[in-house]
Amino acid sequence: MTLRRLIDNGDTLLELTTEPLSVDQTYNWSVLPSCGAVVVFSGTVRDHSDGRAGVETLAYEAYEEEVLPKCQLITEEMRKQWPTLGRIALIHRLGELQLGESSVLVVVSSPHRPEAFEAARYGIDALKATVPIWKRETWSDGADWAASAQHVTTLDALNESRAK
Repeated sequence: MTLRRLIDNGDTLLELTTEPLSVDQTYNWSVLPSCGAVVVFSGTVRDHSDGRAGVETLAYEAYEEEVLPKCQLITEEMRKQWPTLGRIALIHRLGELQLGESSVLVVVSSPHRPEAFEAARYGIDALKATVPIWKRETWSDGADWAASAQHVTTLDALNESRAK
C-alpha cells in the first residue's frame, strides 16, 4: 500500500509519502523567476548513528494525522521570519529505507541566498524537533529506536532555544 498525503497551495508543498523522494522534481517545482537562490537539503540514510557503526536500514513511522498540520505551522513561521521566501517544500518519507536513500527534503527558494540558507536550516531543525516522526535503526545484530525518537517540542520552545 502506498501512502501519500499532500498539501500544495502553489508556493508551499507539504508531503508525507512512502514513495522515493525526487530531489530533481522538487527543485524544479521550487524555481521561480523572482528567486535567485534555491537551497535543497536532503537527509539521507547513513551507515552509523550516535557513534555506532553498522546501521543497515532505517524505518520511519509517524503520527500521520499530525505531520502535515505541524509542517504547515513550520512553513508559516518560516514565511513570518523570512517574508521574501518564494517556495517552500517539506517532504518526509515513511517506511523502510536503505543506505543512501533520501528520507527528508527541505527546499526553499528566495530572491537571495542568505534567507534561503537560513530558512532551510530552520525548516529541517523545526521539522526534526516538532513533527511526530520517529526512526528505528536496524543493525546486523538487532534494531532500536533512535536516541531522539521520544523528543518532540514546540515551535515556540525551538525559537527560544535558537535565540539564546
